[in-house]
Amino acid sequence: MLLAHPALLTDLIREYETLSALAADEGGPDAQRRLDDIGYSLCVATGTSDVDAALVAARHRLPGARVSDDSILAARRPRAPRVRRHR
Repeated sequence: MLLAHPALLTDLIREYETLSALAADEGGPDAQRRLDDIGYSLCVATGTSDVDAALVAARHRLPGARVSDDSILAARRPRAPRVRRHR
């Protein structure tokens, strides 16, 4: 799988966050259309189909990202029961 360059991801995240703030306050149809375009670009760049997942994945790939809890990225696997061996 091809990975997007961190600089591209940084730019997309920054623009998405800026447009989100604009759309919430005073955004018109042009701002909403651009927000949709950037969201789509984030999904393509991260290989996801949901903009929220794309934002998490993009931030996870940035240099210096420290993810202490990535449980939202992977399902937890149940632990196998311990087998006691009798001697």
